[in-house]
Amino acid sequence: MKRKLTAGAVLSATALLAGAIQVAAAPAQAATPSVAQQRDALIALAGGQTGPVAKALALGGQEQLVVKDAVVDANGTRHLRYERTLGGLQVIGGDLVVHQQANGSIASVDRAFDGQLSLPSLTPKLSAATAATQATGAVRATVGIAADKEDAAISRVDGAGAATLVVWAADGSPRLAYQTVVEGRRADGTPSRQRLITDAATGAVLAAHEEIQTATGTGKGVNVGSVTLTTTQSGSTYQLKDASRGNQWTGNAANGNALYTSTTNAWGTGLPSNTQSAAVDAQFGAGATWDYYKNTFGRNGIKNNGVGASSRVHYGSNYVNAFWDDSCFCMTYGDGSGNTHPLTAIDVSGHEMTHGVTSATAGLIYSGESGGLNEATSDILGTMVEWYANLPVDVPDYLIGEKLNINGNGTPLRYMDKPSKDGASKDSWYSGVGNVDVHYSSGVANHFFYLLAEGSGAKTINGVSYNSPTSNGSTVTGIGRDKAAAVWYRALTVYFTSTTNYKAARTGTLSAAADLYGLGSPQYNAVAAAWSAVNVN
Repeated sequence: MKRKLTAGAVLSATALLAGAIQVAAAPAQAATPSVAQQRDALIALAGGQTGPVAKALALGGQEQLVVKDAVVDANGTRHLRYERTLGGLQVIGGDLVVHQQANGSIASVDRAFDGQLSLPSLTPKLSAATAATQATGAVRATVGIAADKEDAAISRVDGAGAATLVVWAADGSPRLAYQTVVEGRRADGTPSRQRLITDAATGAVLAAHEEIQTATGTGKGVNVGSVTLTTTQSGSTYQLKDASRGNQWTGNAANGNALYTSTTNAWGTGLPSNTQSAAVDAQFGAGATWDYYKNTFGRNGIKNNGVGASSRVHYGSNYVNAFWDDSCFCMTYGDGSGNTHPLTAIDVSGHEMTHGVTSATAGLIYSGESGGLNEATSDILGTMVEWYANLPVDVPDYLIGEKLNINGNGTPLRYMDKPSKDGASKDSWYSGVGNVDVHYSSGVANHFFYLLAEGSGAKTINGVSYNSPTSNGSTVTGIGRDKAAAVWYRALTVYFTSTTNYKAARTGTLSAAADLYGLGSPQYNAVAAAWSAVNVN
């Protein structure tokens, strides 16, 4: 929720922040800092102002801010993203974004939780050991049960790490809780890493999030066509490592994740029988994702820190899946059915790596409406990576996972123009949509994005027929996919918080459209119309 501060608070923050900025100013003769140095300086500035900002926001005495990210506009406006702590404990769902004018005054704030945080006690009734045991038991109770058609059931629980005391505020009712990570494996071989939040008094599960993000399906092939790869030469050996993109690299999971090397700089044959072919796809997909974010938004890697992700191919045996793992900052691909159909499609790469971008920015909690927005963000921006790559063998479209043939009949995993065509996704918002699995509640935002980009009604784009309806019978005129993506990305990085729901997403994207194209502009009005067309008013 965006809130204006009182005039007194703005003046107080202005004096403190403006002074700090003057001190940090570089001499006129200094060399132009690199993008990474500029970001480091901005992060340092935001970190140095946590005390004054907390005071200006009238946070409670036990509350502190910890800087997570910062974005600066060309006009000097800053968007400082903070996590919150209470009595030294991490507050999940307590994050906020402070929007500052160039002079340091605070213009507005977007909060995941509105108001001061206070608890009667920070002493838990349950011990950490008991909490970890109960969390493990909760996951064991799900063995053999699949959450949805995209995820295999949990088949094995290996155990849990130490339970950590936190404050849970994501549901609007702050309470003392434990956070426990329970690891195991799914029936199809995918690693499982479930992060559970349990009540520190009762042990009840408050939230559970599977951290290994997957895209399930059967691939059609490994060939992305003839592509150019940037590699690294070390003596007479070439490495599948790209120094121009943060040293991102690809390794062979069947060989201990060993980096691919070769005596020549020609990689793969396009056939699954050649182990390098899938590696070419993975390396190209990572590069295309890097380039899309870099050249479109100026984002320097997934975490915006110049560090490239790694990719692993040939994971498992007959493993029909692919996943992003934030803990290792890596993409992993299986070889599919019969170990002959690696899941190295370009939209898989873009979708899964975008989960990393979301984690590094808004941190949308992977449940309820925020979970649907998280999944939709990967569909939206992953689709944009596909359009950016524009491969002749994978013509861009608004279909999700169309190369995977997950349904066995040639139909895609999801449709953006009319999400309900998959039989489960939702075309528009209703009061219970947050109770639907996030892969299906994401349909509301996917539908919004398609309408904003292309408009309503029947049309053929790149040889694919679409027919997008509206819930209110309106006719929506699109603004083009590039402008629609710009609105979404800006909202994600400077307005969305961990608990953003569909109503707040409408507000955030309208703010983004006003920033980019002007309040009341055709683009701004189109954002409003597209949301209304999916019943978000």
